[in-house]
Amino acid sequence: MDLHAFAQRYTDAWGSQNPARVAAHFSPNGSLSINEGAPAIGREAITAVAQSFMTAIPDLALTFEGLRPDGCRFAYHWTITGTYAATGSPVRISGYESWLMSPEGLIAQSSGHFDAEDYARQTA
Repeated sequence: MDLHAFAQRYTDAWGSQNPARVAAHFSPNGSLSINEGAPAIGREAITAVAQSFMTAIPDLALTFEGLRPDGCRFAYHWTITGTYAATGSPVRISGYESWLMSPEGLIAQSSGHFDAEDYARQTA
């Protein structure tokens, strides 16, 4: 599997404004947690998480910054830019997701991390 190409397709899915395309990169029972929060489990829940970001930042653009091995996981580094819908404020936040891949080549578990205080400051 070309994990770099997978990461680029995942990046493109976030920019598509179609949250189901994001969720399709996860195994059917995959999970996504953000900043140690409760995980969204399954594609329907992951679609809802992606939709919440796409609603908050309707012109969301995700840039793929790199992919690094991290033990049995991979760290997918990204930057989000766009405009926060509620205030019209510009947003630029960087972070990463720690991926555990399934045998089928999909994300089994993703743990996302970004500076929540910086995001809150930018969206206030």
